[in-house]
Amino acid sequence: MNLKKYFCPSPWFHMRITNDGSYEFCRWASSYSIDKNDNIRSIEPIEWFQKNLSEVRQGLLSGQALSGCSDCQKMEEHNKVSGRQRQLLKVGVKLDTFTSSMKSSKWLPIFSSSQQDGTTEQYPQDWQIDLGNYCNSACLFCDPYSSSRLAAEQKKLGLIQQLPPRAWCDDPVLLDKFLHALKSSPKLSYLHFIGGETLITPAFKKILSALISMGLHQQVSIGFTVNLTVWDQSTVDMLSQFKEVNLGMSVECLHPVNDYVRYGGKLQKTLELLEKWIMVGKQHDWLISLRTTPTVLSVLHLHTVYQFALDNQISVESCNFLNNPKFMRSTVLPQIYRQAAIDKLQPFTKLTNTDTQLINTRDPNHYQSQLCQDAVSYVNYLSTSADESHRLPDLISYLKKTESLRNNSVLDYLPEYEELFRTAGY
Repeated sequence: MNLKKYFCPSPWFHMRITNDGSYEFCRWASSYSIDKNDNIRSIEPIEWFQKNLSEVRQGLLSGQALSGCSDCQKMEEHNKVSGRQRQLLKVGVKLDTFTSSMKSSKWLPIFSSSQQDGTTEQYPQDWQIDLGNYCNSACLFCDPYSSSRLAAEQKKLGLIQQLPPRAWCDDPVLLDKFLHALKSSPKLSYLHFIGGETLITPAFKKILSALISMGLHQQVSIGFTVNLTVWDQSTVDMLSQFKEVNLGMSVECLHPVNDYVRYGGKLQKTLELLEKWIMVGKQHDWLISLRTTPTVLSVLHLHTVYQFALDNQISVESCNFLNNPKFMRSTVLPQIYRQAAIDKLQPFTKLTNTDTQLINTRDPNHYQSQLCQDAVSYVNYLSTSADESHRLPDLISYLKKTESLRNNSVLDYLPEYEELFRTAGY
């Protein structure tokens, strides 16, 4: 049994509700076979959490490598801080002292109580809340379930047959059921919201307002991400009432190709809103970070994100290495192109000593160490990952289809890729 390698405490205090109202055991989990009938329409959130995650908990307690945990395993393979490591830190467990810190964790009796049948008497304290696909951007690496604009575009191109269903939180009955679950959960501590674009999603404001009305804003920390295209002062005013706010600002690079990848945004507007959010974040003592998803198109200019972060003394964070769409992975680039990106990232790998891994990457006092550590993980990933350049024709096919609607050309933004893309059919 290898608990150190695979154990994660997340299913004892965290869960996720997806856009269609289905439940998942982790915000980082991917492709795990949980019954999709387990939905807020058919089972109460707390009942599902306490009973229906039994198989997951038993698997983790027996040292199994769950299929849904592959993204975290991949991050750890390349020395990138994983979601598992973050969750372990919340229960006082560190990988480098796993056995001793597990023995001293106050959560050990709680884990042990689940050994017989996998159930728990705990309530979820930490949520990821997916609010649907309301979005005014159409990022190339995104999917229809996360962007209404991209969904409409892909339906027009014949890439999907129908639009995704409306989000669970558009139904006032389901929203009330969810809010009741939050109110009923002792020790509720953190709610992380994603869209879509949260600032234009009606349910985001409704939930914030309800939390304030219930007095939960005094104990709950809020996390959310913005796409740097809009501003809503009334939402900012509500957020300022919460105990703590973790603000993520999505940007792929501070280069014109950001407009191509994050279609719908304009770099000048992006920069203006970045500065505005940073000012507000520092005014209210929020935890702020740049959120990036390096792709085959943006990785060459990824260093501009680190430079901006360094100049503004903030961190850079990505949930994981991009998995889908496969043709958008930065590993689709042949090694000679990867090396150009690596060379630009190298200065940031020397900011601090990285011998000791920083797990609490949101600590603003250690932003330089975090930047250095994150840059090292991408250099490692680009240097050692298998060549996937066989996916270039799929990438080119997708770009040509989207460009037929958008009337733009990737080569106007990335002329250094012309030879590579021409040989792949562009």
